[in-house]
Amino acid sequence: MTGAAPLIAFDHVDKSFDGGGDGRPIVAVNDVSFTVARGELLVIVGGSGSGKTTLLRLANRLIAPDRGMVRIDGEDVAAADPVALRRRIGTVFQSGALFPHLSVASNIGITPKLLGWPKPAIAARVDELLDLVRLDRARYRNRFPHELSGGQRQRVGVARSLAANPAMVLMDEPFGALDPLTRDALGEEFRALHDRFRLTTIMITHDITEALLLADRIAVMQGGRILAQGTPAELARSDDGYVNEMLQTPRRQAARLQALLPRDGAA
Repeated sequence: MTGAAPLIAFDHVDKSFDGGGDGRPIVAVNDVSFTVARGELLVIVGGSGSGKTTLLRLANRLIAPDRGMVRIDGEDVAAADPVALRRRIGTVFQSGALFPHLSVASNIGITPKLLGWPKPAIAARVDELLDLVRLDRARYRNRFPHELSGGQRQRVGVARSLAANPAMVLMDEPFGALDPLTRDALGEEFRALHDRFRLTTIMITHDITEALLLADRIAVMQGGRILAQGTPAELARSDDGYVNEMLQTPRRQAARLQALLPRDGAA
């Protein structure tokens, strides 16, 4: 992504929330700066409470920073119309977060409908996206979310995020609630869709292995701060203790699996 103009930029952003009984604020994001180039898939990884989800909420103006600036395509999001901004951004939540009273087709087509697309164009887009996320049109377009498996709901969520042809997608723990086989398959499929549509994506996860497998670059968060960011190879050269500890997890797992699993099919 070297030389590509950034589509998303955080510039010295702070965000705090009201605290508990002691009245002290909870610092969720502390002087965070980073950029995401056009076409890049940035994964932000960190434990619970590290501030990573707050970054997504700042990006689509669900909340406002206390200090600093968030820019999308050069525009300060604080000056943007929040509804119009969110309709330009595809968002994928954990477990899909589908509207339970709407069919699969209506869930996927909701943003194009709000944008005033004609019905034939919406129907065609729904069918195109069902094909892309590998859900049979005839079987699934009229089903409701409660009639779907977790993996199917997540596929619909991904399809809905792409329906209005966004340049940018935000993903908050999109595959975390799925079984390992489905999670791995959907991760690979989204990476392929990201490349096919030349999306710009910020994905949140607590799983460093998932981050390493999917990301162009990774940002590691702890305590509201970004400790390190870069490609997997660049992170491996980090001198931060938390980053090094995090990277040891997949290494230990790989070593244990190599010892446990037979090689070349041998028993």
